[in-house]
Amino acid sequence: MAATPSPMRCYASRRSKIKSSRPLRTLYGVALKRTSDLRTTKPAGSPKRRGLHSGFNAQEFLGSAGVAKTIVRYRRGDSIFKQGDPCEHVMYIQAGGVKLSVLSKTGREAVVGILGPGDFFGEGCLAGQPLRMGSATTVAPSTILLVGKKAMVRLLHKQRGMSDRFIAHMLARNIRIEEDLVDQLFNSSEKRLARALLLLARYGKVDKPVRVVPKISQETLAEMVGTTRSRVNFFLNKFKKLGFIDYDGDIPLKINSSLLSVVLHD
Repeated sequence: MAATPSPMRCYASRRSKIKSSRPLRTLYGVALKRTSDLRTTKPAGSPKRRGLHSGFNAQEFLGSAGVAKTIVRYRRGDSIFKQGDPCEHVMYIQAGGVKLSVLSKTGREAVVGILGPGDFFGEGCLAGQPLRMGSATTVAPSTILLVGKKAMVRLLHKQRGMSDRFIAHMLARNIRIEEDLVDQLFNSSEKRLARALLLLARYGKVDKPVRVVPKISQETLAEMVGTTRSRVNFFLNKFKKLGFIDYDGDIPLKINSSLLSVVLHD
């Protein structure tokens, strides 16, 4: 005859069955959720971190009433500063385009960059440069914001968002200079021209690229690429036949994304 279990053993058995019937994953899920809540909860009044991707708008900040600056409007082809001028301001392009160039002792001009809205230039004064090392000329009607050297230094020290934006600009400029050097040393004039056109159309920028290249002469393109005007004209007509650009013999011209194939092709 089977032994009758004691009341205490029956109670213990019932208790263990109740425990095992609760899903463990639910328990772990609650625990994990609570842990994540503790990790993501920020104490009240804690400052938000602002970095390169904080959405800081340099255009709005520099245009605000509290920033000491001068706004100058230029027509196409106007000189902003010339090589050898005193280096006293940092410039910011609000609208338009600027060509940076250097003149050799023999009178030969080399274009070192074409800048657009949102770009800084003339920042050499912050590094103690007394005179301009090159010239800046507008390639389109432009609005340029000038900030004095001392005012700019104060902004960079006090405004972290402005400082991050400026550092990002300088890093991007250095990368661009390195890429230009490699391009000049190792690539053909055809590939250099294609890359110059894509940069003018702002391909690779965070903002949406513009299909239309700013009005710029074939002579200036030749100076940028390091070739002759006749070669630039030859390659432009070739790109047109291949459908890479829309070109009717005059600049501005329209760039198609298929032009990337010239740069990427080995």
